[in-house]
Amino acid sequence: MEKSPLVKKITIWLYGLFAAAVVSVFLLFFLISAGALGFMPSFEELENPHSNLATEVFAADEVLLGNFFQENRSRVEYEEISPNVINALVSTEDIRFYDHSGIDARGLARVLFRTILLQEESSGGGSTITQQLAKLLFHDPARSKWERGIQKLKEWVIAVKLERSYTKDEILGMYLNKAPFIYDAYGIKSAAATFFSTYPDSLTVEESAVLVGMLKNPSLFNPVRRPELTQGRRNVVLHQMMKARHLTRAEYDSLKQLPLGLEFKRSDHIGGLAPYFREYLRTTLTARQPVRENYASWQNQKFLEDSVEWNKNPLFGWVNKNLKADGSKYDIYRDGLKIYTTIDSELQLNAEKAVQMHLAEDLQPKFFKEKRGRTRAPFTQHITKEQYDQIINRAMQQTDRYRILRQKDMPEDSIRMVFNEPVPMQVFSYKGDIDTIMSPMDSIHYYKSFLRASLFSMDPHSGHVKAYVGGPSYKHFKYDMATMGKRQVGSTIKPFIYTLAMQEGLTPCDLVPNVPQTFYLPTGQTWTPRTSGNRREGEMVSLKWGLAQSNNNITAWIMKQYNPQAVVNILRSLGIKSPMDAVPALSLGAPDFGLSEMVAAYATYANKGVHSEPLFVTRIEDRYGNVISTFNPRRSEASMSTTPI
Repeated sequence: MEKSPLVKKITIWLYGLFAAAVVSVFLLFFLISAGALGFMPSFEELENPHSNLATEVFAADEVLLGNFFQENRSRVEYEEISPNVINALVSTEDIRFYDHSGIDARGLARVLFRTILLQEESSGGGSTITQQLAKLLFHDPARSKWERGIQKLKEWVIAVKLERSYTKDEILGMYLNKAPFIYDAYGIKSAAATFFSTYPDSLTVEESAVLVGMLKNPSLFNPVRRPELTQGRRNVVLHQMMKARHLTRAEYDSLKQLPLGLEFKRSDHIGGLAPYFREYLRTTLTARQPVRENYASWQNQKFLEDSVEWNKNPLFGWVNKNLKADGSKYDIYRDGLKIYTTIDSELQLNAEKAVQMHLAEDLQPKFFKEKRGRTRAPFTQHITKEQYDQIINRAMQQTDRYRILRQKDMPEDSIRMVFNEPVPMQVFSYKGDIDTIMSPMDSIHYYKSFLRASLFSMDPHSGHVKAYVGGPSYKHFKYDMATMGKRQVGSTIKPFIYTLAMQEGLTPCDLVPNVPQTFYLPTGQTWTPRTSGNRREGEMVSLKWGLAQSNNNITAWIMKQYNPQAVVNILRSLGIKSPMDAVPALSLGAPDFGLSEMVAAYATYANKGVHSEPLFVTRIEDRYGNVISTFNPRRSEASMSTTPI
């Protein structure tokens, strides 16, 4: 029976509409692929997706000390990821992952029917792992439903290209390296370290289930703040693994009863091992070439020291001295470098504990006891009230609170009212931080009462720095006393002066008079240093005895035999860079030196007269493991010439 003209017409229209729809879909995807509807990555970008990788800082024994990052992301190869993670991920996020080519038709049909037609928001999404990777690699969050719709179509195109360019294992590895967690953890390696203090290849089934479960909504399924909710989500993942036959019913029933077992350790620049050292390393690597205009008027010495470091120390300003193959500078926050330092992690841990114990159990209690009840505490009673007020005011003006209020043009008297108003705050104590209510001004007085200490240890032969502690708590006392702080050296300068005597022909057994020594100054005045006590005063004593007793008479006698400039010369040859005047007061240690330069100077004796500059880094590798810089000890034989230099 021949079809009627109307039926033929309707049939032609239907076929035409279908063909137009097919052509429109192909045209739409062609336009998307060509980038006509917004940014689309090129094939080269798909082959080399860019990730912000954190720079890792390793101790000499390859213990990870910490990272420099904008996103705390460390790359890990697929082979270094536990199969438990892979099984948990595929079972939960994309059960047909190994069967589709980037787009799951069954999942897509479910979304079209249940989510779009039936408006069931809880029906689940249709995104495959490959589509999720596409979203992570190339898209910012959508700002509207229309933009999200276009974005979804782009993800399909990118997912297909990814499937053509990579193996399934490579796609899983890329996704796990890119996946965002919380607490500055990006990627499976950072997440494993942050939440379980382990490595991706060592994650257990239940740990893997926790991390994979978090991917649905890391803020919601937060194991630190919402352990019960996270445990429930973990058990959902375990159940999916059982359904996929990666677990037996008995294993599932056993594992779901286990606690989360967190070993939470957030990675940041404040906590962890060697924070003072890591900050020193960061500022040293990123230092710029010194320009006098960039320094304050009172920072002339700092400018001179930085200029010397720029010219002689390859680590100083490393990122500004070395270029990548494309001519751009390295970025320690994004380029995934690996920095291998000279620090011994075990010695570093013991050094930090030693500084804490020395202060918390010995010096600090004695200091508190001595200053209790004194009106000018923690300072000496010999300063005037005006001097005391100047110290406190200067401390107030150096705070962020003061700077912010000044930027708002708040009057000085109003600022003082703010500083005297009690507010909730957290303050330092050796037994742990204390939550309290205190005025900012009282907190300044409180922190001024804490003593500081630092520790610097190096191998005298190689110059390798083994331990570096800049203070009692980097979180609360960020000023680094190991390399930045300088203190009057006092009697610790005396061995250097006795070295001058030895190199000029005297011996430890030579006898000298133990009597006060008077110096005639260029001003016409005289200066006679005094010594504590009168033991053997007036007798002939050996130089050995004088050094052992730290006797000022004997040190002054040596100084008189030569000249102050000779002492300056010998100190310079031993690596002391701090400013000092060639005056008789050098014999009593009047100048201020830094701890690191004093340690290096003393190490010259253990190295038989060869001075080694402290060495902090042995090599730097790029993200692919290629060595791009090596660092060797800078040694020089200590010259004991008395000729001025």
